Amino acid sequence: MSLPGFKLGKRGIERSYDRTLRGRAGSSRVEVNAYGRTIRELARTEGQSGDRIALTLDMGLQRAIYQRLGEEAAGVVVMDVEMGDIYAYVSTPAYDPNSFNLGISRENWQALLHDPRKPLVDKCTSGQYPPGSVFKMVVALAALHHGIITPEKTIYCNGRHRLGDNVWHCWRRGGHGAMNMEDALARSCDVYFYQVAYELGIERIAQWAKSFGLGQVFDLEIGGESKGLVPTPGWKMAMTGKPWVGGETLNVGIGQGALLATPLQLAVMTSRLANGGHMVRPRLVRTVGEGVRAQATAPENGWPRLDFSADHLAVIKRGMEKVLEYRGTAYLSRLDLDGVKMAGKTGTAQVRRITQEQRDNETKQDELPWQARHHAWFVAYAPLEKPRYAACVLIEHGGGGSSAAAPVARDVMAQTLKRDPANRPALDQLMAASDGSIHNGGGGS
Repeated sequence: MSLPGFKLGKRGIERSYDRTLRGRAGSSRVEVNAYGRTIRELARTEGQSGDRIALTLDMGLQRAIYQRLGEEAAGVVVMDVEMGDIYAYVSTPAYDPNSFNLGISRENWQALLHDPRKPLVDKCTSGQYPPGSVFKMVVALAALHHGIITPEKTIYCNGRHRLGDNVWHCWRRGGHGAMNMEDALARSCDVYFYQVAYELGIERIAQWAKSFGLGQVFDLEIGGESKGLVPTPGWKMAMTGKPWVGGETLNVGIGQGALLATPLQLAVMTSRLANGGHMVRPRLVRTVGEGVRAQATAPENGWPRLDFSADHLAVIKRGMEKVLEYRGTAYLSRLDLDGVKMAGKTGTAQVRRITQEQRDNETKQDELPWQARHHAWFVAYAPLEKPRYAACVLIEHGGGGSSAAAPVARDVMAQTLKRDPANRPALDQLMAASDGSIHNGGGGS
C-alpha cells in the first residue's frame, strides 16, 4: 500500500530490502467540525522507523575511485580476500537515480539510452566481457595441477602458433623467445598459453574457471547480476548444433572466444588466488537492523579450499609479481607505497577481429574508433606478503590493459591501502547515511 510520504526502493539494495527499510506508518484519528477543522485528537498510533542497513562499502574509497575514473566507461571492484567484503563497487559513467522519481524527461531519457558509454548498465555485475589475459593464471594453475607442464619448461614464441591450416598470433609481433611459466605470465605470452590450453583441453579449463568464480552468480541482492559464460563443447552443440574445434580452446586459453566474465567475478578469482585458494564469496550488505550479519559470511571453520598445490600457486603468484617488475607488462604502474607492493595481471580483450591489413600496418589502438578498441583489464592484490585486498579494473575500449587499466589499478590500490578499510574500527564501519549505510527512518527510502 502506498501512503503519503512513503518512498519505495526501486533499484539495487533499496529495492531488495524495501520492506525492511520502509518501517511502519503512524496514524492519527481526529474529530472535525462541519468545516473540516480539527476539534480534538481521538487516538494516535506512532510510526516506526525502518531498520538500518549497513553496507560494506567504504564511501571515501568510492568517491576517490569515481574521481579517478572521470568520464571513462569503466567498472571497479575492490574486495577483502579473506572476508569477501566489497569495499568499492564503482560503475561509470553514473547517473542520478532520483531523476526518475517524478518522471524523467524524454530528452534526458534518450540521452541516457543512446550514450555509447552505457550509463544505465552496471558494469561491475551486469556487464559481460572477454577477460583477456587476466584469465591466464587459471589456465596456468590448472596445467600445473594436471601435469601438462612444469614451471621450468620453456615454450618458444616466435609470434605465431599454427594449428592445422590456421595461425594464431601473439600480441607481440616478433615473439617473446623462450618462455617459462613465470615469464609467460609476466610478459603475457599468447603462444605459450595457446599450447598449454590446447593440451589441457576445454573441459578442464571450464572446470577450473568455474571453481574460481567465473560462470557464477553471487546474489549481492542488487539485481541484474550476469552469469557470464564459460563455454564447453556441450554448450556449443546446444547453441549451434556444431561440434567444438581445437582453435576455440586456444582462444579460451587466452581469455578470448566465447568466454565472458564480469568485473565482480574476476575480483573473486583474484581473491581466491591471493588467499591461497579459499573459496571466498563477496558480500555487499554488512548488517541489517541491530547488528545482524547479512549475506554470505565465512563459515565457522573457514572457507572451503580448492584442491591444488601451494607450490604451484607460488609459481602463479611469482608470475603476477613479475608483471610489475622490469620487463613485465605493467612495470610502469608498479606500486611502492612505504615498501608495500602489489601483484597483478594485465588483460586486453579484443572486441573485433584484427584484420591482416591492421596487423601489417601495425595499426595502433588510438587510431581506431572508440568502440573498435580493445577492452582493458587489470587485476591485482596487495600486500604481497600477506594479501588482504583484491581489485579488478575494467576500462571499456581502453585499448590496452597496461596503458589504460594498470595505472588506474595502481591508484585504486594505493587509496585502498591508505584507508585500510579492513582494519578500521567497527564503529567507523557503521557509518552515517552519507557514508555507507542506508537508513530510511519513518518509512522513507
